[in-house]
Amino acid sequence: MYPALLSIIAFWAQISLLISPSSRSWTTTLPTVGTFSSPRVADLNGDNIGDIIMGGGRAEFLASDTAFFALDGATGKLLWHASASDQIFGSATLKDIDGDGVQDAIIGGRSAELIAISGATGKEIWRFSKVQRLKKPAKAGWFNFYNPQFIPDQDEDGLADILVSNGGDVMAKPFDLKRPAGRLAVISSKTGQLITFAEMPDGKETYMSVTVSPSTEDEDWDIVFGTGGETIGGHLYLGKLSQVMAQDLSDAKILHSCSDKGYIAPAVRVDLNGDGHLEIVTNSVNGKLLAFDGQHYGLLWETKLLDQTECYSSIAIGRFTKDDTPDFFISHAIGVWPNLNWNVQAMVDGKDGSIGFLDSLGYYQIATPVVIDWNGDGYDEVLMSVNFMEVNDLYQKNFYNLLALIDFQSGGVKQVGEVNKGTNKASTPWVGDLDQDGFLDIVYCHGTNPNRANTFDGIKVRRIASSNIAIKKPLLWGSYQGSKYNGVFGDAP
Repeated sequence: MYPALLSIIAFWAQISLLISPSSRSWTTTLPTVGTFSSPRVADLNGDNIGDIIMGGGRAEFLASDTAFFALDGATGKLLWHASASDQIFGSATLKDIDGDGVQDAIIGGRSAELIAISGATGKEIWRFSKVQRLKKPAKAGWFNFYNPQFIPDQDEDGLADILVSNGGDVMAKPFDLKRPAGRLAVISSKTGQLITFAEMPDGKETYMSVTVSPSTEDEDWDIVFGTGGETIGGHLYLGKLSQVMAQDLSDAKILHSCSDKGYIAPAVRVDLNGDGHLEIVTNSVNGKLLAFDGQHYGLLWETKLLDQTECYSSIAIGRFTKDDTPDFFISHAIGVWPNLNWNVQAMVDGKDGSIGFLDSLGYYQIATPVVIDWNGDGYDEVLMSVNFMEVNDLYQKNFYNLLALIDFQSGGVKQVGEVNKGTNKASTPWVGDLDQDGFLDIVYCHGTNPNRANTFDGIKVRRIASSNIAIKKPLLWGSYQGSKYNGVFGDAP
């Protein structure tokens, strides 16, 4: 592994840039906000070019008039922006809910903010706190909203509804076990009305976005969710939508437990053995990658990268080895919360959990890599955001960010694009074809402050439109939680 404090700038300077940007590339600066959100893409203005939708905001507890925004994919121009009472840290779920033929966006964040915005106009369709008349959400048991997922229509209005987790009392002290129970809520996508909710079966908090998929056993839907956090133990569960609708998750199956750490990053579903059942794969906060059989739910394998690691990021899926079984790429933090300074990354063989690549690239972040067959050799590469730090003779820290491509066939790590001042804490890049020209586009985000690792005082959103990287097959894991934004790999719904 690369030493943490080698001259990293000198290291990257030796690496050739792998992309030829075209004139369609752009950079947009938003000077007063930061983001933990990842880009989502939909054509909002009818020009047949995908536009960029993201959450953002100011420091925690501060309101912002640009907590949710859209950028023109062709130019980077701000199309619209929306306000929120606190940070919008989630990543949007997209569907046309107002019937105008344009994808609309639902996104969550702190202080019970869950908002639906018209993709075409930027006007608010509904806001959960207004619909529920929540003047003091925490007193009513509503905290952070995580990434929602669409489920079959539950209120019979003809539109798919959403299932979303809510929890995480920010005012709780780190080791205080008396915390409000997290919830899974079913909410009307059309109106924002609360249809029903169920509390966590163990009565603990939750920070984990749900992963949903049709059940192979019955007409129900499977739900993977978890409890616990950085300092509080919890459980990983497999539940059913019908259990949430009945307001009772007590029969949810416990897949895994941990006494001192929980489960935060969203799980993924993927068929590893070709039997038609989707396995469940997730990271635990205590630094383990866990894979469970999709039919009988037993533990298939578990992998730990180093003795002292923790994980708050999700998983990238691709075909990195020479068999047909999907594989995984993960990035875990070295240390124990809150002392997490560097990351370690690994490619993990989906067959048995063995580690095929291990390295330590960059300063701590929780963004997830994306996957593309960059060189057209039939095997996938990983594209990831990397933060690094340089300390000068006066012991002043300067932070930088870049995109790195990992080729598992050669073992090489190469730089994509330029080195940028500032860091990226949590925003996963988006890769795909914005303008349908057959060539790769990359959309990514980073902070603008080079002197601090975590700031909310300015971001740059960048589009790199390539002129030399052709997209030869559909991208399955080109954004956070996959190209379909639902954590499910392949052709499964």
